[in-house]
Amino acid sequence: MRWVLRGLMVVVGVLTLAVYLTGAYLVYLFARAVWAIRPPLSTLGLYLAVLTVVFAFVSYRVGTAQILRDLQVWELPEERAPALYRRLTAYSEEMGVDRPGVLVAEMGRPNALALGGGFGRGHVVVDRRLFGLLTLEELSAICAHELAHIERKDSLVQTFGYSVLQTLSGVVFLVLAPVLAVAAGVARGVALIRGRPEAWGQTLPGKLQRAVGGAVSLTFFALTLALLAHSRRREFAADDRAAEVTGDPLALARALRKIERVSESPWSLLSSLYVDGRAEESITRLLATHPATDERVERLRARAERDRRVPVRQGRP
Repeated sequence: MRWVLRGLMVVVGVLTLAVYLTGAYLVYLFARAVWAIRPPLSTLGLYLAVLTVVFAFVSYRVGTAQILRDLQVWELPEERAPALYRRLTAYSEEMGVDRPGVLVAEMGRPNALALGGGFGRGHVVVDRRLFGLLTLEELSAICAHELAHIERKDSLVQTFGYSVLQTLSGVVFLVLAPVLAVAAGVARGVALIRGRPEAWGQTLPGKLQRAVGGAVSLTFFALTLALLAHSRRREFAADDRAAEVTGDPLALARALRKIERVSESPWSLLSSLYVDGRAEESITRLLATHPATDERVERLRARAERDRRVPVRQGRP
């Protein structure tokens, strides 16, 4: 019985090798045919660049519209918050952007986010609970922070960055997937012939498949970390810009601290858009889109101390 099973494994291994080698040969013929009619490299690069830009634009517009629909926002009439609108008008004029619309929503936790601004007028979306939680100065500082994102077109830049990463991922997948599939198939076929199907990863093709796959995964993980690091830097830049236009860094620091204290859930579908940051552990901080609130507050306190525009109290705001 043992020899029968061993013979069946050899047969299955040979068939596996045959299937994958046939597939490899067909892939080779297809690649050679495509290479024969290939466009110039510059033209191909142009096609990819155009597709990336189009995909980023569509994702940006569709994503913004989808978030607005999901949040079920309503516009805050100017007569309901004239003082806030006056401040937004002044901030917008200083930043050289159109005054954004202020939209109110039920976000599940007190927060604010910026949408749009890449093309046309942007929007500042505010959870309705912020109106009771924050003072006018603090709410204005939060809106100035979001307005800074609109000024710098951060949403558009971030969407474009992820679009480039997706395009690179697609190109690498198209180039390497056939090779990796053949390597995995050969590794499994050889392991079956040897009677050790579980040890396919120890064969030379298996090791090659794992090494290449791991290197590609590590590369794209590093690129993703770079995008997340840029996201955290843009939060610091928006804090600095808000402090500059409001002239009151501590108002934003107090607002961030209040939001942190009353936030109940550390994560939701909109977490990547929130002003909050709770990262404590090293890996969590690397994967966060926002810096830790403590770090942001300390930077704002240091700026207030440096500018000496407002007195700095002892203790945390």
